[in-house]
Amino acid sequence: MSEQPLVNVSENTGLGTVEIAPEVIEVIAGIAASEVKGLASMRGSFATDVVEKFGKKSHSKGVKVELTDNGILIDLYVLLKFGVSIPQVAQDIQTNIRQTLMNMTELEIAEINVHVVGIQMEMDESNPEQQ
Repeated sequence: MSEQPLVNVSENTGLGTVEIAPEVIEVIAGIAASEVKGLASMRGSFATDVVEKFGKKSHSKGVKVELTDNGILIDLYVLLKFGVSIPQVAQDIQTNIRQTLMNMTELEIAEINVHVVGIQMEMDESNPEQQ
């Protein structure tokens, strides 16, 4: 677990509190981003790439959540498909993440920053040089 504090999402109802770990927000944001057309993949670290080689899917790959005094900041590192409108896909990613997090957690997000780190060309299976 990270050293970041948990996000308190419940009001004082006398029943207890509900807290959400930043890792949960990362997973929700990663899944919401992957639903957007035009996204090729998320950029992960060497460790997440190794884990995925062994068959375990990392839904928080390419997502960084930061809890600040100004609110929750989300940074996504993505690769988009060749030929898509980069501003439109980035806006669709931001909108889908914001709506999904609002529906699931009722959290307001201060910023969703989309960092396009690459473009993925279509793989032509008949040309082995592209693989």
